[in-house]
Amino acid sequence: MNGLEIRTVNVVQYVKPLREGGSLPAIVEADDGFLYVIKFRGAGQGKKALIAELIGAELARAMELKVPEIVFMHLDESFSQTEGDQEIQDLLKFSIGLNLGLHFLSGAITYDPLVSTADAMTSSKVVLLDSIISNIDRTVKNTNLLNWNRELWLIDHGASLYFHHNWKNWESHLERTFPNVKDHVLLERAEVLKEAAQLIKDSISEDVISKIVNSIPDDFLQEESDDFSENDKRQIYKQLLMAKLANIDNLVKEAANAR
Repeated sequence: MNGLEIRTVNVVQYVKPLREGGSLPAIVEADDGFLYVIKFRGAGQGKKALIAELIGAELARAMELKVPEIVFMHLDESFSQTEGDQEIQDLLKFSIGLNLGLHFLSGAITYDPLVSTADAMTSSKVVLLDSIISNIDRTVKNTNLLNWNRELWLIDHGASLYFHHNWKNWESHLERTFPNVKDHVLLERAEVLKEAAQLIKDSISEDVISKIVNSIPDDFLQEESDDFSENDKRQIYKQLLMAKLANIDNLVKEAANAR
């Protein structure tokens, strides 16, 4: 089962929490000497948010969009034992084991649609990416975009692929489009949707999707009282993403109409 080459690092220092979101991600230092934003398995949406983050980020990278490096991060029990804040202590306690991290972009600025720049092709690709993965969290209120080194970078895809919060109904999502695209922060600048769709078709093959999905650790896919095996879930992710990709022309029409 061939997946992407994603590094695994160990957390050596909890630097500070990032309180912008409800899931309390944090800046941590790893044993490779770099800083990362860690997304915790013990946060509200649990391991499903980590899976959505991994799939969304790596699809974006395959589309040649800018995304921080993704790593798996091992967290041991020592951090929860020394943390004074009860909320953070509980989060760390429930997150012992494998988590997900994104390379920290020091000095990056949150994208502001009123003053920041984003070219038409990048904007169009991001709009279609988010339509494919049903990302409801890229709006004016919460852009989940950064400007770093004069380039647009994508972060935080944890609210995507919400079908996996109810596995029994996954097939009903195969032919759905993405009406929430009307609220997308980059929709106004997405002026070349058809051209972007063709580039996405050229870059995202079944093999690319398989490699991304095969990179999901078994640990992330395991849940109590579950009727689906880890491999069942991987096949569902693959089938759903391939269906969305096959339906991209309708996603283009929907986004164009919303513009």
